[in-house]
Amino acid sequence: MNAELPDVLDLRVVGVPQLTAGLDLAHRLDLDMHLKVHGPLQPMPGERLAELAELISLKGKGGAGFPFGKKLRAVAKSAIRRGVRPVVVINGSEGEPNCRKDTLLMNRAPHLPLDGALLAAEALGARTLVIAVTRDSTESSMRQALAERGLSDRRGQPLRARVVRTPERMVSGESSAVIRAANGGPSLPPGRKVRASDSGVANAPTLLSNCETFSQLAVAARLGADRYGSIGLSTEPGTVMLTVSGSVPRPLVMEVPSGVPLRYVLELAGAPPMPQGVLSGGYHGKWMDGMSAHGATISRASMDAAGGALGAGALLPLSPDTCPLGECLRVANWLAAETAGQCGPCKLGLPAAAAGLAEVLGGGGRTALEALRQVTQSVKGRGACAHPDGSVRFLTSSLSAFTDDLAAHALQGGCGRPTHGVLPLPSPGYQEEGIPSGQKLMVDWTLCKGQLICVGVLPELVRQGPDGYPVLADTPVPLHLQGEAQRAVRRCPELALRLEEAPAPRNAIPPSGGRKALPRGGG
Repeated sequence: MNAELPDVLDLRVVGVPQLTAGLDLAHRLDLDMHLKVHGPLQPMPGERLAELAELISLKGKGGAGFPFGKKLRAVAKSAIRRGVRPVVVINGSEGEPNCRKDTLLMNRAPHLPLDGALLAAEALGARTLVIAVTRDSTESSMRQALAERGLSDRRGQPLRARVVRTPERMVSGESSAVIRAANGGPSLPPGRKVRASDSGVANAPTLLSNCETFSQLAVAARLGADRYGSIGLSTEPGTVMLTVSGSVPRPLVMEVPSGVPLRYVLELAGAPPMPQGVLSGGYHGKWMDGMSAHGATISRASMDAAGGALGAGALLPLSPDTCPLGECLRVANWLAAETAGQCGPCKLGLPAAAAGLAEVLGGGGRTALEALRQVTQSVKGRGACAHPDGSVRFLTSSLSAFTDDLAAHALQGGCGRPTHGVLPLPSPGYQEEGIPSGQKLMVDWTLCKGQLICVGVLPELVRQGPDGYPVLADTPVPLHLQGEAQRAVRRCPELALRLEEAPAPRNAIPPSGGRKALPRGGG
């Protein structure tokens, strides 16, 4: 089973809608309908806008949770110091397969994030607006919204606005990857830490924030801090956008006031009364066990205290009839394949961690479990972007949340339950072809006689060249072909074929167990 989510999910609202107001009247709010529902929006000076963001405790809704007011001030200060116009970026790159809240906003209420971004652009004196999206439907809606406002990227406009398309990948939504894409490069983190407030799009100070964050700003600017804060918790006022999937009859996007019990949200979504676990914050988030989730409320503080994370607002309850670690292995494999391939902790460490989890689930015992823990510790804190740390956070919380199942797999060979595949992954689902093993086929041409037995054993990686000798794929051997590669090495009659460790990228860590290259012709 593969639980891929559609672009736009059904919407459920608890209490009075703020961000989703009017969506019961129309599937998509064009500019005229948007203004009828929300009313006009007056410009606001930069300092007043920053104060508003601080009064409502507005933090980034994309997962990082950075205070918006602090970010706004940093961009303004950098722009003044450098004497350049800043850039504003709406990050709608929702590449995580369990998140759809921003996609719903941009498809159905596109003018709300535009309101917030244009408010910030006016306050900062920005003359460039960039909107990053991942899907066809979202791109179409945002382009239509720009046209409805008469905005374009033509020269001579007071503000030039454009849409940038990023691939639907986990790493593409990272802020530095979005900026790199906006600058015409690949949608990958650059591998060096540069604050966007200092140097972002076109090397200018850049205010980059999540789609929901700008939408919340637009709502607060209309209501004022007091009215905005009348809903939800006093410490985290307003509403929260959530994507609820996993073991539910139908995935939903929900808008709820902060402070609502998590168990009530899950009940409305049709989750089991007592799930064996709830993944909070998405695939870079944390698992909460059933009892902890039962007592938590929808807020950053409460979910942190319960061992979870609000993050990007993804909630994934897990029913008791599926193997939780089997579900986690599917996601771990996908996370490993999502590597940008730019640093060793990610390119080598995440596949090694996924393989280690598979070994644990296969009954590898305490030795396999200890090896897995060593690999995750080797990855932690050493990546060029947030992907390795987020993936390790998911893995380690999986081991902590399902200790009984872990013991059953490691010591008894399994928990007796199937893996239903309820955690969403991109269609057609994860394929092992994407995970490199860390080893590469090599040929000693002084020994090779061109008998081509390797071609018959491993046609996926070896073919016959025009000169009658084998031609090897210049890529690491994928995990699912590692056994066949070893067989090809053993069957080489001239002992010319061998497996060696693939050249390690910078900051590389050794593969799990520190295995050396196989000797020529050896097994």
